[in-house]
Amino acid sequence: MAEALRRVLSRSSGAGPEEDTAEAGPPLLLLGAPGSGKTTLLFEAALEAAGEGRGPVFFLTRRPLQSLPRATGAALEPMRLQKIRFQYPPSAPELLWLLGSAHEGPGPVPALLLLDGLEEYLGEDPGAQEAAHLAALLVDTAAHFSHRLGPGRACGLLVALQTQDEGDPGEALRLAVLQRYLPAQCWLQPAAPGPGERCLRACLEPGAPGHRTEWRVSFRADGEMTAAPAAACGSDKASGSGGRARALMGRSLCGPGSPAAGRLGSGPRAESQT
Repeated sequence: MAEALRRVLSRSSGAGPEEDTAEAGPPLLLLGAPGSGKTTLLFEAALEAAGEGRGPVFFLTRRPLQSLPRATGAALEPMRLQKIRFQYPPSAPELLWLLGSAHEGPGPVPALLLLDGLEEYLGEDPGAQEAAHLAALLVDTAAHFSHRLGPGRACGLLVALQTQDEGDPGEALRLAVLQRYLPAQCWLQPAAPGPGERCLRACLEPGAPGHRTEWRVSFRADGEMTAAPAAACGSDKASGSGGRARALMGRSLCGPGSPAAGRLGSGPRAESQT
């Protein structure tokens, strides 16, 4: 799913569309602090996939979303928005049931499966075993959809997780477990803002053969997002304001030596906090 985000960032930079591919790539974990833009990037990825003519996009989040992140041009075509199908499982058991029910019976097969706010579901039972169970079911559900799509097509998986500011050995262990199931990662970190805008760095690790890339992403006062390529991630370090846990996770994601360790269907459309 790194390619889906790469296409979103390339489009936002004005560099033109990247070469399209039917390969979904490894499942991707999108990491960042509260308000870092995770929901916005998920929604942009949903719009990108909805415009490729491959099928609907399933967007899972715990509660109805408050507003749609700003998008422009073709991304706001009504047909794209209609293909994004939101579901709001309010608890971890209901999320597990929803994912399990996707294996039953006919129905629309998505080209992309998105989950926002993974930490809210894991917070109900924060052990590493529970994290592994949910991550494995997400991966299995995307694989099931890929099988139903047939040869040459695949359902991508993109999951957003809010990182914690304080050092916590349990949090680091849970992240290591999630990385085994979601090998591609995109780490969002604050960057020096420009006049009238909020900025962050997006370090994209594809989790498969390919190069790591870093982008400078800016959000203007009206919410519009722009992006520009930045330096390579190999020398990236977590900011001091992030605390011990974010520094540890920032080094593992962007530095050398990363550790290797009802049914889904149509629903109302809305959007949540970034």
